[in-house]
Amino acid sequence: MAAPNDTVADDDALYVLTAVLLTPAQFPSVLGDDYPAACAALAVEPCAEGYGLVLGQDGSGARWTVVVDDVSLVAVAIAAWDCGMEYDLSPDDRSVVCALPGWPLPVAVAAPGVAAPHDPLPDPEAEGTAPAPLAPPDTDAWGPAQRRMGADEIAHQWTAWREQIDDATAFTAPPGAGPAEADPGAEPEAGAAGSAPAAEATAESGPEPEPEAELEVEVEVDVETGSETVAESEAGTEAPAAGASSGVHRGVRRALAQAQGYIDAPPPPGRVRSSFAAGDARMLRADGPGWSLVARTDDIAFVLLDEEPGEVLPVGRGAELPRLLKALDALAVRPA
Repeated sequence: MAAPNDTVADDDALYVLTAVLLTPAQFPSVLGDDYPAACAALAVEPCAEGYGLVLGQDGSGARWTVVVDDVSLVAVAIAAWDCGMEYDLSPDDRSVVCALPGWPLPVAVAAPGVAAPHDPLPDPEAEGTAPAPLAPPDTDAWGPAQRRMGADEIAHQWTAWREQIDDATAFTAPPGAGPAEADPGAEPEAGAAGSAPAAEATAESGPEPEPEAELEVEVEVDVETGSETVAESEAGTEAPAAGASSGVHRGVRRALAQAQGYIDAPPPPGRVRSSFAAGDARMLRADGPGWSLVARTDDIAFVLLDEEPGEVLPVGRGAELPRLLKALDALAVRPA
């Protein structure tokens, strides 16, 4: 998949290794919560048409990210590679917007016949004004980038994740259980009652769900306000008063309330994205300050939080979630 492009590093050929899209509907989540933030990370203007990011090495082996405005060309190349076909991606010099040192994403391959990938040496004529080389996020530390990448991984492997959630136990209360019997390590879901599978969400391997304990009483969370009310209590269980704390993670309540706020005050482009899912459903991805949400419009949702490293919190359908997902899908950016 190596293709020369005489645009980088003093006319050395750029050997193309891979490419990604940077558009309002599809961009590397590692760069930001929305499309303008992703563009800002690369110091380019967030134009409506978007860009293609071409990642490769020059003749000395140095890593470069070339930003081009020929989005269609990059999209065709990605589609061909996804189908296992060869495609010589050689953007025209006139389509090059800028060339940035480094790669913002990990790349597992290298160009044959050149030195191992490394950051290019600083340009002595830049006099300290050259941008620092781009680099993938540290996968050993949890933060916004890892949280967003974890949500992306769940979206890509939705079926495997969904199979880990047993609706008969994850979103209902066990008979006779009281609040005092709660497992303090369990994180309940919001929307109906449930348990939160703990997971180590990493950028490289993706989250691995491990269901934990069950919630004692069934609650619903008002996605507009984040307030809780008791929806139903199992036989033998004394339900808490309306508005009492049920253990539903406050970060989940906050995420749902902020997502609801997007309906009245639409967020920046790309903050909510909708993509194809099986059947008539859509896959939703939404992000906000400290949280990420991934959901199918006909099913449940998962929430990841900056404050809960590696944790993946399921959100049951309940009465409110379907309306929220439908409204988010209506305002979401979709791939062309």
